[in-house]
Amino acid sequence: MERQGQATVQDIAKELLSYDESQIEYYQKIVQNMVGKVLRSHEVVNKDAKLYSLNNYDQLSDSEISELKNLCESKLNEFIDQRGQSAWQHRKKSSGYISGTIRYEVLKRAKFHCELCGISADKKALEVDHITPRNKDGTDDLSNLQALCYSCNAMKRDRDDTDFRIIRESFDHKEGDCLFCHVEKERKVIAENELALAIHDGFAVTPMHTLIIPKRHVQSYFDLGRSEINACTQLLEQCKDEIISKDSDVSGFNIGINDGQSAGQTIFHCHIHLIPRRDGDVDKPKGGVRGVIPSKQSY
Repeated sequence: MERQGQATVQDIAKELLSYDESQIEYYQKIVQNMVGKVLRSHEVVNKDAKLYSLNNYDQLSDSEISELKNLCESKLNEFIDQRGQSAWQHRKKSSGYISGTIRYEVLKRAKFHCELCGISADKKALEVDHITPRNKDGTDDLSNLQALCYSCNAMKRDRDDTDFRIIRESFDHKEGDCLFCHVEKERKVIAENELALAIHDGFAVTPMHTLIIPKRHVQSYFDLGRSEINACTQLLEQCKDEIISKDSDVSGFNIGINDGQSAGQTIFHCHIHLIPRRDGDVDKPKGGVRGVIPSKQSY
């Protein structure tokens, strides 16, 4: 309607782009991390919260403003002429077309989460990335493709061939003789997500004492990846809400980890205790987890 009943593919694409929050967010970060810093360091602009202001703009005449705009256009065109398409190569998903069918298979295999940072597709747009870049003879075979959010893909660019699927596959690592690696065979799982599960403690300190256990065999909490920590936190919150809904007498929680033999760990697979507390369940609750050293609980 605005173009007398006609529009090119590029015109329509630009209009759609103006509604794409993920792309706007990406270029906001570019402005903050690159453009804005350069302009401020050269004292061209000032920044107040999210607003950039051109220094001494009110002192410019109309002809000076026009001249500065022409200079900016000239410099931008000069830059693009020198760099060509490589100026925007970091934003390309690949140097060629990936069919919708293959793209869907890659995203489905990744469970619609970035295979580096773990963020879900409903929070950040996912892109299909070549693990070994095409410019390093990488193929379009499914084995050479992975799902990355637009931020991780932009950081990786086409110079890194790290296979983040190997990291994700490590989340399935289990030890044959570890009780918690195979706990679902012996105990009822009361909640779970992709990377962690929850069970009731077999030697409960209080009713509904719950354990949150990462599925990957890892001894220490400090060896967990960020996505595993997020998964455990999600289950902690979910189980906390479930406990409160079932028992209105619960008025607090102890959340704790025994990390290492000297800290009291007996099963050397990381697990987090969620212990519901009720008023009067002990005479002197003050100090809480400080009670691991009894003489230090009261202070």
